[in-house]
Amino acid sequence: MPFIKTTEQDSNYNHLEKMSITEVLTNINKEDKTVAFAIEKVIPKIEQLTKAIVHQLKKGGRLFYIGAGTSGRLGILDASECPPTFGVSPDLVLGLIAGGDAAIRDAVEFAEDATDQGWKDLKKHGITNRDVVIGIAASGTTPYVIATLEKCNQEDIITGCISCNKNSPLAAVSKFPIEVVVGPEFVTGSSRMKAGTAQKMVLNMISTTTMVQLGKIKGNKMIDMQLSNNKLVERGIRMLMLELEINQKTASTLLKKHGSVRNAIKNFNL
Repeated sequence: MPFIKTTEQDSNYNHLEKMSITEVLTNINKEDKTVAFAIEKVIPKIEQLTKAIVHQLKKGGRLFYIGAGTSGRLGILDASECPPTFGVSPDLVLGLIAGGDAAIRDAVEFAEDATDQGWKDLKKHGITNRDVVIGIAASGTTPYVIATLEKCNQEDIITGCISCNKNSPLAAVSKFPIEVVVGPEFVTGSSRMKAGTAQKMVLNMISTTTMVQLGKIKGNKMIDMQLSNNKLVERGIRMLMLELEINQKTASTLLKKHGSVRNAIKNFNL
């Protein structure tokens, strides 16, 4: 089948500048409502990739996200939230962006066109065939990402992708491709909108499911979360009160003594 960039197709709306604020907001929301349904269609693909990730991480591997622009930033966001949420090492899930850390805030010219830089970036982290690399690109055509996944395939590293066009070059080089076709954007070509939302949702699904499978959740609680602020300390106290059926003072003392919800539960009454 020919490759057609639906992410670049003309918006379903025109004369946006003539719309009222209410009309703009309402129409953006109308488009956003379609994203979850687009993801629903590819849950089997997400499942296949997630199974591969869980298998590799249980063997001591790591998960890498690699992308450019908005896609790269979304990968970094998801990776950076794993340690505080699930108590894992910052080296377990890593996000890399074309252009390096400077590109997180500011666009780096032509960084996404560098075909050899992605593999160099991965090598800085000691990439091995125990790891998994997910390329993120709404268009599915980003050279930085495609070339990196091609090299990973040569090195027998499991690859996956999250893109928003069907039959993209990126999907063609991914062992576990995920293609969430969300259609034209409200502002033509602005893939930070529906495409970005779709990528964020899929990343949430992958990382959360992986952490559940790795035992980082008990019941429905984040028992391994880092107690890095008062809000999280208070949440931890509430978890202990419910789980152990104890009062607030006892829960607070336990949490301070053991440093985490998991350890407090484990050592209760010892």
